[in-house]
Amino acid sequence: MSKHAVTRRRRLVHALAVLVLVATFLAPAARPAHAAISAGLTPASQTVTPGTDFDLFIDITAASSQFNGFDAVVSFDPAALTFVPLAPTSLQQGCLMTGGCSAACGSTFHLFSGAADSLSVSDVLLCDQIFLTGPGHLYKLRFHASSTPQITHVNFRSTSFYNAGLFVTPVSTSNATIGIGITLGVGPSGPPGPGRVRAEPNPGFGRVRFVQRDRGRDPGPAGPGRALARSAGIGDGRGRDLGRPRHARRAGPGRRLPGPRPS
Repeated sequence: MSKHAVTRRRRLVHALAVLVLVATFLAPAARPAHAAISAGLTPASQTVTPGTDFDLFIDITAASSQFNGFDAVVSFDPAALTFVPLAPTSLQQGCLMTGGCSAACGSTFHLFSGAADSLSVSDVLLCDQIFLTGPGHLYKLRFHASSTPQITHVNFRSTSFYNAGLFVTPVSTSNATIGIGITLGVGPSGPPGPGRVRAEPNPGFGRVRFVQRDRGRDPGPAGPGRALARSAGIGDGRGRDLGRPRHARRAGPGRRLPGPRPS
């Protein structure tokens, strides 16, 4: 092989090496596939009878990125709740891990431990090329409620999910609230507000009026209303303040208010 041919080959190899190096550096800059896990303690809220047992689940609450194992630490108030372990502890594994509601083979590496105020779970599928996405139950936790009526919480202290040994992120979690002998719900609402207010015309130029619709009498966008102006700001579609009415006063029906004053 001539000297020139050897030189050309070396230059070609060098150029290819540079291209591979550039591609290696540019590859991480490509947009990664979206990865997300939504895990929750379910039901998110429930009312239980004092002195009775009840179940909570560690769930995948929505279809997620693939994973085949997880770690979780859950905390609770021992003055309100006592953990009740199942025997054997493998019964605590949810249907996603056992294959009851997934393609899992039923073989897992499962570790569980409990402390006075927390529980620690590690559970990994030992199934070739099987991955989970949910939704469904990952794990079951049974508690005994205190005989004292109260509201208590069970919270995630930490969570990690894995796919073939690599972390799957981000992970979003939601906790659980338990009413022991206390019904959970939304408290009584306050007095009704003044109703809806709209500007006419909208969009408009120059002078506009503000019309309030009485709550319960005229919920629709059309129909009679009463015009008023108490305190109002006028902005554009980008949220910029364009000014305020020069006079904030109550107006009779159909009366127009002065246009905005420049800021």
